[in-house]
Amino acid sequence: MNARTTPLAQEMAAIIAAEGPLSLDRFMALALGHPRYGYYMTRDPFGAGGDFITAPEISQIFGELLGLALAITWQNMGAPEGVVVAELGPGRGTLMSDALRAARAIPAFAETLEPHFVETSPVLMRAQAARLAQDGRDANWHANIDSLPEDRPLLILANEFFDALPVRQFQRAGDHWHERLVGLDPAGGLAFGLAQEPAANIPFAAPEGAIFETSPLSLDIMRRLGERIARQGGAMIAIDYGHAKSGFGDTLQAVKAHRFVPVLTDPGEVDITAHVDFAMLAIAAQRGGALAHPLLTQASLLERLGIHHRAEILKRKAENPAEIDRAVARLAGTDDAAMGLLFKAIAITAPGMAPPPGFEQPDPRLS
Repeated sequence: MNARTTPLAQEMAAIIAAEGPLSLDRFMALALGHPRYGYYMTRDPFGAGGDFITAPEISQIFGELLGLALAITWQNMGAPEGVVVAELGPGRGTLMSDALRAARAIPAFAETLEPHFVETSPVLMRAQAARLAQDGRDANWHANIDSLPEDRPLLILANEFFDALPVRQFQRAGDHWHERLVGLDPAGGLAFGLAQEPAANIPFAAPEGAIFETSPLSLDIMRRLGERIARQGGAMIAIDYGHAKSGFGDTLQAVKAHRFVPVLTDPGEVDITAHVDFAMLAIAAQRGGALAHPLLTQASLLERLGIHHRAEILKRKAENPAEIDRAVARLAGTDDAAMGLLFKAIAITAPGMAPPPGFEQPDPRLS
């Protein structure tokens, strides 16, 4: 299907014809969040019948372990009365539901917490409300982090949130960097190109053709989260796929029906993401005044939180124990088909706080 055949592609082409090429971050923002045609605004993309599957949908163990980690973190904070448990980009609400169920192991925590979602998709908000209603819970929704409560500590989860935030790209050409843009090809279809004028304030030297990728919105959000956590107290665990060290390269990718497709294919009908630069996220959190703890692979975090022990407990009553083994292998495995090494976890806390469980020691897999 030609990219111009989607309604959003037609609208993008009209914008480009009138105003000139789109920056990559504007293209992504429109493709994912356009109020009428944006990918996340019009569908539930998760699961076997959608375009991709996330860790909470693979196994309840994922959310349960993170819920217990937050409960222990709350205890280590001195068990404050009243605490916000917020999830950024909460999908169907599966992670929050599993985390809240596990939190019942510490009744005082379960009773004092208040769940909040940072979400913009009406479709997913309905799914989240239905999921929490099954647990006898009401949720509070926010269009962005700014309206999260300011009068109590924050405990924040973010699973595959930062990867969906828009990025900008710059390509080395001769002695300069030029921003990568989305324009129109001779046939009127969407196509990548470079800005004619060199980009300013990029001091890095790099070989011809190298691509520098950055997400200003991700860094701004993480800095502001760092400010909030430093001021109010609390912690955040963010899990996503990405790299531990900054570098050059194009990580932009699009997925449809569990297959990779060209990024400019069918805008508004494919998921578009980029790998997360965890080194820069840590710096952003520290600039906000928070403490960033050593990065972990997802495999190491889940192992330290007890994924294998929890799996053995569930297998005792499971109709198909092999399914649990397959889920654990996918979540914490270290081969190329698993998520364990590709996905990383970062924890930030208020200054002087102990790290959340699992983050006490550096990860030898990242040394």
